[in-house]
Amino acid sequence: MRSSLIRKYNIPGPRYTSYPTVPFWHKEGILTIDWQASVVRSFQESNATEGISLYIHLPFCESLCTFCACHKRISKSHAVEMPYIQTVLKEWALYCQLFPQKPMIREIHLGGGTPTFFSAESLQYLLQGIFTRAEKSPHFSLSYEAHPNNTSLEQIETLYQLGARRTSFGIQDYNPRVQKAIRREQSFEQVSKIHQLSRQTGFESISHDLIFGLPFQTEESIRDTMEKTIQLKPDRIAYYSYAHVPWVKGVMQRGFDEKDLPNETEKRHFYELGKALLFQAGYEEIGMDHFALPQDGLYQAMENKTLHRNFMGYTAGKTQLMIGLGMSSISDSWFAFAQNEKSLKAYTQRVEQGQLPILRGHLLTAEDLILRRHILNLMCQFETDLSFGLNLQEQQLVKDRLQEMFSDELIALQGSRLLVLPKGRMFVRNVCMAFDFRLHRNLPKTRIFSMTI
Repeated sequence: MRSSLIRKYNIPGPRYTSYPTVPFWHKEGILTIDWQASVVRSFQESNATEGISLYIHLPFCESLCTFCACHKRISKSHAVEMPYIQTVLKEWALYCQLFPQKPMIREIHLGGGTPTFFSAESLQYLLQGIFTRAEKSPHFSLSYEAHPNNTSLEQIETLYQLGARRTSFGIQDYNPRVQKAIRREQSFEQVSKIHQLSRQTGFESISHDLIFGLPFQTEESIRDTMEKTIQLKPDRIAYYSYAHVPWVKGVMQRGFDEKDLPNETEKRHFYELGKALLFQAGYEEIGMDHFALPQDGLYQAMENKTLHRNFMGYTAGKTQLMIGLGMSSISDSWFAFAQNEKSLKAYTQRVEQGQLPILRGHLLTAEDLILRRHILNLMCQFETDLSFGLNLQEQQLVKDRLQEMFSDELIALQGSRLLVLPKGRMFVRNVCMAFDFRLHRNLPKTRIFSMTI
């Protein structure tokens, strides 16, 4: 039965970090004046009550990992650090000129690339520069992603002093053969050392990222990786399905033969095995692909129904306005999306010319806003109320698209409430696709998404 469900539902589909998803943003993009107006509107509606969030993309890595689908820049030279930070701060100044008063920052996340490519001094310069134009919310949160091989005690302590209380380490897998294939070689001893240094420094929430579906993974390697991870007891664990998209990422994801990847049934088994081991260790399932200990803020946010999802991933603190700084970053004003230039050269040139470096974007329609809320509800709470914003004909259309999932007892209806049942949570992306009106109106002729499982 489990294998037949995999065959039925393992299809290409979006990950829904946004709705509409990026491939279905308006082809004509978004006018800068419209993007600026949406930012100002969102700021005025929400800054005083909840503040704003910043995602700062720090794109540099010393080496290329073949599993990674992020926008990055490979460099051994650290002379790139300060010029890039100065450009980011100039971009931030452009946004601050739009705001009618000083912004109150609720959350900052440093993503990559590899944020710990940057020295402690550079990171301090960046964050202090941000706050020359902003105030901290009483509920301020600072988090960052780190590579265990190039994270130092000085970086950890500096970020802690600047307010960081949450960190995320990219682990992926501990098996040497798997690590060699994906070019992410790091020992358990090194991970343990950096994990413990973070804990001793005072970090309240430590997260480890793991991936299933990588080349050469076996049941034994999954068990070993999970056992080592549980031994360190991170507060949060992201357990992702590997997104194999060589048609998008080209040679970067062709560092191994595709026959070395586990098949669909094996991937599902790896997910179920990993999940069972996490449950045995006391972790709770949070949204899609995430697990947390009951004392962690992410679990508490899910229980309180305040869990939110955006381009930073799952977060315990929602803000209506999220500004993305740095090359390729995506901003979200709730009413619109805007993505920055993807190349370092184009991003830098636009900022130096005094322009917001927007490459593309999307102004949400009234329908988009309704469907976005349904998809967020499903991704964060595993339920939504069909009566919200949908007429009877639209509700029936969604139910018709989900008929097979009702029959397979993956979802259920309680009045107008659509519930994703526990055995259907692995397929939540498929449920969301029933609400993706843009996808159904414009079915792609070529493959643009990774598989849902």
